[in-house]
Amino acid sequence: MKIVYDNIIFSLQKAGGISIYWTELIKRFKNKGEILFYEKKNNNIFRKIIFYDVINESTLGFKILRYLPFIKKLPEKSIFHSSYYRISLQKDIANITTVHDFTYEYFRTGMAKYIHIWQKGFAIKKSDGIICVSENTRRDLMKFYPMIEDSKVKVIYNGVGNEFIKLENSKEFLIEQFEILKNKKYILYVGDRSTYKNFNIAVEVLKQLDDYILVMVGGQKLSSFENELIEPIKNRTCHFRGISSEKLNILYNNAFCLLYPSSYEGFGIPVSEAMKSGCPVVSTNTSSIPEVAGQAALLVDDIKANSFIPNIKHLENKKLRDKLIYKGLEQSKKFSWDKCFSETYDFYETIWKKNQLKVDRKNG
Repeated sequence: MKIVYDNIIFSLQKAGGISIYWTELIKRFKNKGEILFYEKKNNNIFRKIIFYDVINESTLGFKILRYLPFIKKLPEKSIFHSSYYRISLQKDIANITTVHDFTYEYFRTGMAKYIHIWQKGFAIKKSDGIICVSENTRRDLMKFYPMIEDSKVKVIYNGVGNEFIKLENSKEFLIEQFEILKNKKYILYVGDRSTYKNFNIAVEVLKQLDDYILVMVGGQKLSSFENELIEPIKNRTCHFRGISSEKLNILYNNAFCLLYPSSYEGFGIPVSEAMKSGCPVVSTNTSSIPEVAGQAALLVDDIKANSFIPNIKHLENKKLRDKLIYKGLEQSKKFSWDKCFSETYDFYETIWKKNQLKVDRKNG
């Protein structure tokens, strides 16, 4: 069984949850002879930490290539797994698609939404096997594509990186790497700041909690609108971009909590990272978040600043705080990249065998 990855996500993102997912799968291939990587030159921060030989798929730019089916001739009877909703039209191979979420369907508008839905829908309908990163994503898949055979779909949870651990002497690491945060009490906000992520609510929360700094990690450079939004608390904000997982782990270890006010997640990687690092989580009781957090986080039903503030204040109670940290460490054990890879590889083999039977019957 030959496996082919297109790695186009590394051109589409500089960082992000899908890039983490793809990097973690790639890192676990021991037999380099069984996999081929096609890739365009990119600046993805996770790509820099993995080393393998690549083949240039095309002279076309990735902005065009991302919307086209995979065009290279693949080894006969191979598995093609695109990193972002592409398929091969070759008849004797099996296509695998990972569905991460349905944010475009729920939250985007305009041409971008319809192009994405067209591309994703084409990949889903033409795939021999579909991986969903949570039960919530699987339910959304069946809602938007009820014609898909349930036997083609498998839920395989994302993992949590081994870099995320509860540190001894975490304050020393903080002073060494983030001296600006020395002796500061901070609330962590990790990831994108798109509309459904409710970054504005995080800012509103900090306006009412004078004792805390808001530490933002990841996402694009703050826009003029976002700079205007944080103006009332500007002296109590820090923004770190492009930092390593090891440094993010230090921030989790020393944070008062992770504030994750998102209205929708396909999985919610920062929630699992925070729990594994011993950082209490305050988030929302919606989409996949309760599935990932279990009983190890403080979740709100009404996504408003005034709902989060009492929960954050509850964490001042050391007994409750320690209990949540313990539960989070236990809950995070459910999510492992080794397990994710193993289940993904098993799924490749299952789909490959089914596809070969189909091809043999057709040829016989």
